[in-house]
Amino acid sequence: MLELRPTCENCNKALPPASTEARICSYECTFCADCVEHILFNVCPNCGGGFAPRPIRPAQNWKGNNHLGADPAGTTIKHRPVDPVAHARFSAPIRALPPESR
Repeated sequence: MLELRPTCENCNKALPPASTEARICSYECTFCADCVEHILFNVCPNCGGGFAPRPIRPAQNWKGNNHLGADPAGTTIKHRPVDPVAHARFSAPIRALPPESR
């Protein structure tokens, strides 16, 4: 189950459970859409993969007790600002490749 991490790992922007700005990689590294687009160039600094919008966990119990009340969002902040120069060097050879080809 997704942790629904509370903030962007780079800029520490709040990303509450219903945020449509949250982006995650397959390892659930979490960044805001702005950082993914303008700083990371859709390349995760931790694994080299791409990002996708983080799903929204329902706030209400529509079925089977699958909702935020039963499975709350994570509270652990992982603030690890990315060095833009180092990330540019790392991502340059792979950012033109679509994530499914990396």
